[in-house]
Amino acid sequence: MAHQFYDSKVLEIIDETSDVKRFIIEFNKEIPFSFRAGQFVMLNFPINAKISHRSYSIASPPSDDHIFELVIVLNPKGLGTPWMWENLKPGSPIPVSRPLGKFGLPPVLDADLCFICTGVGIAPFRSMLMDILSKNTPHKNIYMVFGTRHEKDMLYRREIEEIAEKHPEFKYLPTLSRETSETWKGHKGYVHTIYEELYADKRPGYFYLCGWNDMLNDARKRLAEMGYDKKQIKFESYD
Repeated sequence: MAHQFYDSKVLEIIDETSDVKRFIIEFNKEIPFSFRAGQFVMLNFPINAKISHRSYSIASPPSDDHIFELVIVLNPKGLGTPWMWENLKPGSPIPVSRPLGKFGLPPVLDADLCFICTGVGIAPFRSMLMDILSKNTPHKNIYMVFGTRHEKDMLYRREIEEIAEKHPEFKYLPTLSRETSETWKGHKGYVHTIYEELYADKRPGYFYLCGWNDMLNDARKRLAEMGYDKKQIKFESYD
């Protein structure tokens, strides 16, 4: 399926970690633009490749100003992100598709939400969380189980910790798989033990997964073994 791209503009680039950047982009003002939390856009690159576009989940909540945020990790062996790192600056043009995808929240949040993510897979859940809170959408408990390797790799850390302080029904549960520092007092290891302990009582919940494919496959299998139906498990990969 051929996708149409619209001339858009990079407004700001923020170094989030040593290999992750936040790109604030303004979509073409002459084209209608709206999205649902959880959707993604495609960027089109002038690179010599069979597929010149790449898909990225929107990390910001829906708004009416044509501005959205992407959080992207550098893949040194790839083609798209090295080109972005070398060529994109504030003011740079970038062709962007309209929002795509069906990854989104249920119409009624009548059970717990459990966001399970690794790395930049946090992007759609930041969008969803901020959308819920900004609209005062009725909801139950919300858990964000975030996995990465080291403390320095924790994305949006300060922002999400502040949200957790202001909203006691939201629990932020980061876990680090390779952190060796004694100053880190949080969870260590992988995401699976955290949600398995949280939902050991098999209570109702909606499980949203985004991140590395190995994590997604393992989590889907484990949740099914815990007795949760496929309809309760939604996922998005970025491998």
